[in-house]
Amino acid sequence: MSPDPAAPGAAAGEGGPALPEWVDIFDTTLRDGAQFEGISLSVEDKLRVAERLDWLGVAWIEGGYPQANPKDAEFFRRAVTELRLDTATLVAFGSTRRPAGKVDVDPTLRALVESGTSTACIVGKSWDFHVTEALGTTLDEGVAMVADSVRFLRAEGMRVFFDAEHLFDGYKHNPEFALRVLEAAAEAGAACLVLCDTNGGSLPHEVERITGDVVRHLGADVTIGIHAQNDTGCAVANSVAAVVAGARQLQGTINGYGERTGNANLITCIPNLELKLGVRCLPEGRLERLTAVSRHVAELVNLPPHAADPYVGSSAFAHKGGLHTSALGKVGGASYEHVDPGVVGNHTRVLVSDLGGRAGMAMKAKELGVDLDDRAAAELSERLKQLESEGYVFEAADASLELLMRAATGWRQPWFRVEGYRVTTYHRAAVHPGDAEAFAASDSAPTVDTEATVKVWVDDERHIAVGEGNGPVNALDAAFRDVLGRRFPHLAAIHLVDYRVRILDNVADTDAVVRVMIESTDGEATWTTVGVSTNVIEASWQALVDSIVYGLLKGER
Repeated sequence: MSPDPAAPGAAAGEGGPALPEWVDIFDTTLRDGAQFEGISLSVEDKLRVAERLDWLGVAWIEGGYPQANPKDAEFFRRAVTELRLDTATLVAFGSTRRPAGKVDVDPTLRALVESGTSTACIVGKSWDFHVTEALGTTLDEGVAMVADSVRFLRAEGMRVFFDAEHLFDGYKHNPEFALRVLEAAAEAGAACLVLCDTNGGSLPHEVERITGDVVRHLGADVTIGIHAQNDTGCAVANSVAAVVAGARQLQGTINGYGERTGNANLITCIPNLELKLGVRCLPEGRLERLTAVSRHVAELVNLPPHAADPYVGSSAFAHKGGLHTSALGKVGGASYEHVDPGVVGNHTRVLVSDLGGRAGMAMKAKELGVDLDDRAAAELSERLKQLESEGYVFEAADASLELLMRAATGWRQPWFRVEGYRVTTYHRAAVHPGDAEAFAASDSAPTVDTEATVKVWVDDERHIAVGEGNGPVNALDAAFRDVLGRRFPHLAAIHLVDYRVRILDNVADTDAVVRVMIESTDGEATWTTVGVSTNVIEASWQALVDSIVYGLLKGER
């Protein structure tokens, strides 16, 4: 009887190695993913992404290159005290020593040792062409650079992963040298040898063959990993092929972010391995968090999620008209869905009348501590579908979602009632811009004055306050706090951490619908709220009010 291909440990193929029961997931969103065009992560962003990755259950989080820039250096300093990781281990990235250099004075290696992490991942050349031409040194020195660097970090008490850069290109050109580099890293004490398709030009059959060659050459005691770029659109397929050939660590990024065309998308790789091959990647019960993590990280990096992404996209289990919806209504999702969408935290959608949603709503309410009965859950599910069609998203805005859930039970916030607000902005140029020569020569810059007035009822008393700020949101926040701060002094501890605006309908130009996400903190917890409008100030006001209400609610718990 042939082995069950979906069972853990099933044979990968005739004569091939058995599939591993478990593959460690190594996330490099904060390092390689941050090189994606359009992504610029602050230190706060990186800390929040790391928290989501840990919540998902990855084994390793590559935080960045401690010596590369002040931002990464600050991230590692703050991570020591601010990150509370339950499942993941933070990894610092670096490179081998320089040609003819000494490990004990190498600034990159020293930065890794001082990063505050227990684990380092260093990259080194495994393609002879790069050693002789890019580094300008001998092949023997190329091997020594790798061995010396791994040995030094091990002597400093660190666990070391070795990224063999351009391994597949190097192996195709000179397999003997590529294997020498890997052998040197293994003998020096590297815990995992990661085969990197750095140019992203290899195809799955090549990756499977070469990974298999390496596994057989080095033996079962050496852990092999895979790092695939997506330049041929094969990064996910290449990663799966490597696991089939014996790799036991898989490197990639959330949503496939990465340099050029991106890295292997972990959000696709993980369910492919778990659901299709029976290879565990995450702790029990974490797979259903995939969709939420994918969308939350998309919000944090301020990029729109891809509707057509496998497993987690809003269109991944969407059905429209004809035979599909007919079959769906008769026999359920099995007719046109390759997996149960709930397993990855997604849901079936019919693009005429959305099916389902109540059970997921009830589960989320329970998670947030809201007692939502079946009727309220069903009504709120329909309400959220309408709101999402207007541009709202709640995967990354749990605070706004909880307030909606409480409202569905009949709860109304008791602290204040907004009567209205007004915002005025006056731009004053020192020299008229039409006089180009005088304007260019002017030493005085244009000034922008922003003033906001809010009218709020608190305890049946009407309050009017004026606030000034460096923009509409800042001015509104100042005026709002001027009123509420007198009655609720603990609001002083709450402040805005991040503010993001996304255009949802770029066809409409300046009349476009915009979504505003506001992230706030009281120094202990962080929460996110959302507002949507064709007016960016109104969208900001919605998110700001939700943020204050949630802060007041949290203060009473």
